[in-house]
Formats: sequence, structure tokens, C-alpha cells
Amino acid sequence: MAKDAAIRAALDKADPSIRCYLLYGPDESASRALAQRLATAMGPDAERIDLEPSQITADPALLTDEAASISMFGGARHIRVEGASDACLGAVEALLEAPAAGNPVVLIGGALRKDSKLVKLVSGHATGMAHASWQPDAGDIDQVAMELGRAQGLRIGRELARRLSASSGGDRAVLASEIEKLALYADASPDQPREADHAMLDAIGADMGEADLTRFTDAVLRGDEAVLDAEITRLVQEGREGVGLVRALLPQLVQLAAIRTEIDRGASPSQAVDKAGRAIFWKQKDKMAGYAMRWPSTRIARAIERISEAGREIMRASGPGPIAVDAELFTIARQAGRSRR
Repeated sequence: MAKDAAIRAALDKADPSIRCYLLYGPDESASRALAQRLATAMGPDAERIDLEPSQITADPALLTDEAASISMFGGARHIRVEGASDACLGAVEALLEAPAAGNPVVLIGGALRKDSKLVKLVSGHATGMAHASWQPDAGDIDQVAMELGRAQGLRIGRELARRLSASSGGDRAVLASEIEKLALYADASPDQPREADHAMLDAIGADMGEADLTRFTDAVLRGDEAVLDAEITRLVQEGREGVGLVRALLPQLVQLAAIRTEIDRGASPSQAVDKAGRAIFWKQKDKMAGYAMRWPSTRIARAIERISEAGREIMRASGPGPIAVDAELFTIARQAGRSRR
């Protein structure tokens, strides 16, 4: 099983000796962030081919054929399969045993068991690498934020890292994207490092129009379906739907979970909100305290699970599309509305 440093190094140089990477584990956002490292290494003009597990299960030779094919534009090419499982074993065996491949393959496998036949096959083969990504705890994700910052030339302190982690909902791909924006704003680079601060993050939030999203997240958390309907319509017209709405709501739910946990431990609502520090915009503190009193921990956890799954589903090539996210948003809002009665 490849360690963190080894898998990153192989992906970052698109190691030609590796024809198949299996990225799996409960933290699918981390697996996708690793897959993106290979895409970056292949270059901006590289062609990416997305295959469904059902395609390579029905036709095991397809994966090998695509790995050996030459791009119609003559450039670099790589293949990605999301939702890989033991059902893909025949296709992956054919790929690993083929005389030649040429184009690297990334399999994103989700929470596969460590005794999975697919895991054993890829990790035990000379031309394969397997790596499991686990959900980080709060301290780990803060450390990830600081490490990502260093790679971009940003010095990120612990408090700012905690705020970035909270706003990303623990999603490493979202976290990396936000830090890239922060580095661009600060004009930072590894050759010209800069100190990141809260004022920079506040400015980026304003530039991205995040205040505009407050009406949307408030409508979900307080259970106002009429306002939610109007806000989704407005945001769709502005080109923000699907995953964009998930990424707006998820950090709020994660913050709400943290506040509710403190209340369950005996803190008052205001104390619980104050403990979150600058991760919560000061104008939202009273609202978040009220939401936390209305939402039990089990319901918050379920909402996080449901909206995260909807976000993952629409990212699949054959997924249901943004309507799946909209349906979950109204389900969550309906539950919140019942809590008010």
C-alpha cells in the first residue's frame, strides 16, 4: 500500500512505470484531489477519458484499449473511472497484464474493504499503486490547509487554517481551491511567499459574492421552502447550481454540527458560537445559535450525509444532475421547518 508521500510523488511526475492508480477510502474528496495531481502533471492540454464501472465490467477489454489508444490530437491522455469496485476486477487484470498501456488509469474506489480483490490486485502489482484516504480529524485538516498553503507560497497560521477548514466542510478539493484563490489574491508563490491573514480571506469572500449565498443557506437552515425555491431559481440564473450549492451549504452544516456538539456538552448557545471564532461571520452568530438549538445532532449528521452524497452523485458522468441536489435541499429544509413547529 502506497504511503502519502509515495503516491503524491508518483502522481506529480505521472510516473511512466505506473499504469494504474487505485485511490480509495472513505475520504473521496481526498482521492479526487490526488487524481487531480495526475491531471495537473499531464498538462493543461491532456485529454481525459471518463469511463463508467458498468462499461468496463460489461467489456473488460475496453479499459486496456483506452489505455493503449492515441489521442486524436496527438497529445497526452489519461483515463478515470469513478465508483470502481471488485466488479471491475477483470478489466483491471487485463490492463495490468497487457504487453503495453501508455495512458495512465486512475480508479476512484470509495470505501473499499482492505481485503477487496481489487485492492489486493493493484497494490500487489509492479505497475499498480493503491492508496487509501481516510477522513481527517479537525487537527489533521488544519495541518492540510497549512501544507497546501506552503505549496502555494502562503504562510497560514493555525487560526486561519481552522477557518479555511471549517469553510470547506472538510472537503480537501474545496480547501485546495480556496487556498489557490487566496494565493492568487495575495500574489504569493513558492519563490515569493506571503503571510495570509483573515482580512485577505474576508476580501475574497466579498469578491466571490458569498454574502449573496447567505439568503440561500438561511432558507435551508430555518426551513423556509418558499424562500429556498426563489433562491435556487435566482442562483441557477446566475450559473450557480448543483455542486456549487452543496459547497455553499456544507460548511454551514459542519459549523452547525460543531456548535451543537458544544451545546450538548453543556455550553450555552452563545458560548458554543463564540468558540467557533472567526470561522463564523459575526452577523451570522445569533442565527447560527438559534439554528443549533433547533437542530438535534443526529439530524445535522444526517443532513451532512445526504447533501454530501447528492453532491458526489451529480459529479458522476451518469449521475442524476443538479435536480438531485435540489431535492435534498428541500428535504433538509422540510425537516428544519418541522422543528420550528
